[in-house]
Amino acid sequence: MSGVSETTVDAGVIDDLPKPVASGPTLGQLAADGLWRNNPALVQVLGLCPLLAISNNTVNALGLGLATLLTLVVSNTLVSVIRHWVRPEVRLPVFVLVIASVVTAIELAMNAWLHGLYVVLGIFIPLIVTNCIIIARAEGFASRNSVGRAAWDGLMMGLGFALVLVALGMLREVLGQGTLLANAHLMFGEWGRALTVTVIPEYHGFLLAILPPGAFIGLALLVALKNALDQRARAR
Repeated sequence: MSGVSETTVDAGVIDDLPKPVASGPTLGQLAADGLWRNNPALVQVLGLCPLLAISNNTVNALGLGLATLLTLVVSNTLVSVIRHWVRPEVRLPVFVLVIASVVTAIELAMNAWLHGLYVVLGIFIPLIVTNCIIIARAEGFASRNSVGRAAWDGLMMGLGFALVLVALGMLREVLGQGTLLANAHLMFGEWGRALTVTVIPEYHGFLLAILPPGAFIGLALLVALKNALDQRARAR
């Protein structure tokens, strides 16, 4: 998390944060960073608590991934909007309040419209507030850039995190239960029951895959795969 230098200001001046930068990463570079080069889960290795705890199946991973993505987009946007009115010495508490407000709204919406999934995800929805990815992007990027760039950065970082979460959930569900999209009705309604796919018929399951050690092993495999692909690309 990068700091912001504090300077002396005249009385009544409350805008001491860096101005929006004219130069910097392009939108394409921001997308590449969020989705691959600086992926928050595979490279920065942030947000491990929800990443490992809730990724025991695809639906849980998708639900929490989308909630985190929405939080990143909205919180980045709001932080960029208010950056001119926040004193640098209180910026972090203000950013946390913004993030907490967004997460609370998402939690209430899930409780109202996706109650089954809300019950399953439980404490991991409000714990999005403590996810290092969100406060890092708010402080390190959104507070220094325009609203559009901040929202795009949040979208790409959130999408990168959600994709890894879903990939890990799919891997653990297939190995642990032999299915894909089990309990899809929690997110999509009753018609979602038809989405469940039995990948391995008459499979008795591999318990380790859906336990915490399986989460660490699965994440390690994804990180190793990314590193191998990067090395192959550099060798060309």
